[in-house]
Amino acid sequence: MRKLYVAIAILGIHLIIAAFADLIAPYDPSEIVNLPYQPPSKEHLLGTDRLGRDILSQLLHGSRLSIFIGVSVGALMTLLSTTIGMLSGYYGGVVDRILSTLTDVFLVIPGLPLMIVISAYIRVRGPLVVILVIALTSWGGGTRIIRSQVMSLRNRDFVMALKSIGESNFRIMFFEMLPNMFSLIVANFFSAVLYGILGEASLSFLGLSDVSKITWGTMLYWAQSANALLNGMWYWVLAPGVAIASLGTAFALLNFYVDELTNPRLRRS
Repeated sequence: MRKLYVAIAILGIHLIIAAFADLIAPYDPSEIVNLPYQPPSKEHLLGTDRLGRDILSQLLHGSRLSIFIGVSVGALMTLLSTTIGMLSGYYGGVVDRILSTLTDVFLVIPGLPLMIVISAYIRVRGPLVVILVIALTSWGGGTRIIRSQVMSLRNRDFVMALKSIGESNFRIMFFEMLPNMFSLIVANFFSAVLYGILGEASLSFLGLSDVSKITWGTMLYWAQSANALLNGMWYWVLAPGVAIASLGTAFALLNFYVDELTNPRLRRS
């Protein structure tokens, strides 16, 4: 249970900050409030950026869009991987060969380079484009896991019994088999959320997203553009990095807890 409490505490802090950033942040993140490159002080706990904007305010407001993109990517990736994996594993035959070949194509091509190439050729940039690019290029791994699990379940006694009494394939897949994969799907979702946040940060760091929006990724972009580390402003880089790492820790702990909750062997350990 301690894992759950720590994860909820970390995640809760991030969600509260994202929801009430307007009230918590000391300044408007886009407002020039002081001279550029000011070091941390009582007025500006994380200093100011190259334009004189408060870095702490940017960090607090950036959590809102970063978490939104991460959750949206996680939901879309989980939906795609679960649906395609279940159809592939349950029906087998030609359906499985077609969907498995499609999955293998996305697994063979490295995700990040593919995202970079696609983003570089898309002229319209924004949060929605980032969500679609990350999710539509990165669902293969989760699909392969779900497919394997469905293939192990489709010949179980309860599935065969449901088929014998004439239950529809849709009901068997999504109402009978799906609950048995709850922990696996939740784990895929948490991993996908973190992947979405890291993917957005990577694309923003390379200038391949809308850098006028404030996210943890665009903070890293402007920090590297201003040579923050060379100018001794390590806190400008460290702040969004720690935020991403802490959120990743929360999702990892939630994964561990869900595994323990649904796996009797881990629970006994």
